[in-house]
Amino acid sequence: MVLVASLWVDAFNLGSLISSPLMLVAAAFQIWMLVDAVRRGEWIWAVCIFFFTVLSALLYFFMVYRQQGPAGGGVVGGFELPGAGQRRRIKELQSRIHHLDHARDHLDLADIHFAAGKLGKAEAGYRESLGRDPTDVDAIAHLGQCLLRQKRPGEARPLLEQALAVDARHDYGHTQMALAEALAALGEPDAAIDAWRKVLAHHSYARAKVQYAELLVARGEKEPARRELNELIADDAHLPKFQRGRDRVWIKRAKRLLAAVG
Repeated sequence: MVLVASLWVDAFNLGSLISSPLMLVAAAFQIWMLVDAVRRGEWIWAVCIFFFTVLSALLYFFMVYRQQGPAGGGVVGGFELPGAGQRRRIKELQSRIHHLDHARDHLDLADIHFAAGKLGKAEAGYRESLGRDPTDVDAIAHLGQCLLRQKRPGEARPLLEQALAVDARHDYGHTQMALAEALAALGEPDAAIDAWRKVLAHHSYARAKVQYAELLVARGEKEPARRELNELIADDAHLPKFQRGRDRVWIKRAKRLLAAVG
C-alpha cells in the first residue's frame, strides 16, 4: 500500500521507475486510465486518478472502461455496424474465406474491419463480397456507409439508395441515416431532412435527432429543433448505462446546439 501511495512521487524519479517494474506497470496503467477519463469527459474520475492512488484507476477500469469500452469507441464515433472484433473470429473468417470463398464471409470480415475503424480494409472486403454476390443488400448498404465514412458521399449515395429500394428500413434505419448524412454532405438539406424524418418515424436514435435538429436550425426552424433536442436530452437520463455511453457524443452535441439556439 505504501508503494501504491507513493506512485506519483516516485514517478518523477526515473531511476526508481526503471528499477521497479511493478511501479512502471502501475504508472503506465494509471496514465492509460487518466487519458481515457479525459477523452470521455469523466472529469471527477480524472481528478481522482491523477491525485490519488492507482486504486482509483482500477476502480475506473472496472466501473467505466470495462463496461463502456475505450473512449470514443474507435475512430468512427457515434456510428456502429454489427460485428465483433475478436481475433479468434477474424481468424475463423479468414480460414473460411481461404477454403470456401463465400460472399457472406467476406461481408462479415469487412464488418469487423469497419467496426474497428479500418475503413480501407472494410471497403476491400465489401467489394470482394459484392464480386461474389452483387445482389446482397447488406454488402451494398455497408459499402455505401463505408464510403460515406471515408468522406466520399457521392459514391455512397447510389449504393445507399439501391439498398433502400429493396428494404426501406434496412439495418433498423441505419442505412437511411447514412443516406441522410450523404445528402447533407452533398449540399441537399431538404432531401436530407426528408430522409431524417423517415428514420424518426420509426426510431428515436440520438444520431438522427441531433443531425435533424441541426438542419432545422440552419433552415431557421428553431422551435421544432428545440423540441427534438429537449426530448432527446430528457430521454437520455432514463436510458440504460451502455446506451448512454454509446450516445454520449451525440448528447454533448445536442447540448451545444441547444445552448447556441437559446
